[in-house]
Amino acid sequence: MNDKLIIAGKSYSSRLLVGTGKYKDFAETRAALDASGAEIVTVAIRRTNLGQNANEPNLLDSVPPSKFTYLPNTAGCYTADDAVRTLRLARELLDGHNLVKLEVLGDPQSLYPNVVETLAAAKTLVAEGFQVMVYTSDDPIIAKQLEDIGCVAIMPLASLIGSGMGILNPWNLQLVMERVQVPVIVDAGVGTASDAAIAMELGCDGVLMNTAIAAAQNPVLMAGAMKKAVEAGREAYLAGRMPKKLYSASPSSPTAGIISSTRS
Repeated sequence: MNDKLIIAGKSYSSRLLVGTGKYKDFAETRAALDASGAEIVTVAIRRTNLGQNANEPNLLDSVPPSKFTYLPNTAGCYTADDAVRTLRLARELLDGHNLVKLEVLGDPQSLYPNVVETLAAAKTLVAEGFQVMVYTSDDPIIAKQLEDIGCVAIMPLASLIGSGMGILNPWNLQLVMERVQVPVIVDAGVGTASDAAIAMELGCDGVLMNTAIAAAQNPVLMAGAMKKAVEAGREAYLAGRMPKKLYSASPSSPTAGIISSTRS
């Protein structure tokens, strides 16, 4: 089945995007990424060594950009200016890399997106040639505004970052998907494989996760489970589920031509 995820003109076979933080070491990071089948990996520029610290392990050695598409993000940024500076640094560290994930947070407790600062940062970054995938609320109006600015993917939260609460408002996600034409990728809140499957069954183009894998008791095993869940959810969406019928049962076998059990 030729069913590729297209972002900024490039196609990907996997619809699962995975973060590189919170693992015990870079070896576990790589093992989990391999098990997940992910091709796009997020990197928190402020928290990960990409060569800034010469005497520390470098993520680039364990997760080479020749094998994975890096998606530098602005985790930990609370203003538009801070986010823009961080992604300019990322472009410098990664030799002109333009595909980025923008997130501007509102507060350190909820990590809910500050959409006002997000919109401002998106305008600046797009004007500077960045291809912006953007973390945002599940508000369809904001999603459309971000698309109109020029963002290449909209990434609404399922629930709060790192909460593992799953998809709390599927209706808003559907409104976002109806409103925008660029890919919609669920970002934040996924806790287990069924959450990822539900996101894909709703029609989302992909799922991004980090804590759900890294904080599992067996991250590598969970990464494999997430891979299967995303694939199964996507196939179920493409297949088209049967309609729900309230108070209306239907036999699973044909009723015509049944052999009578009446004795003569």
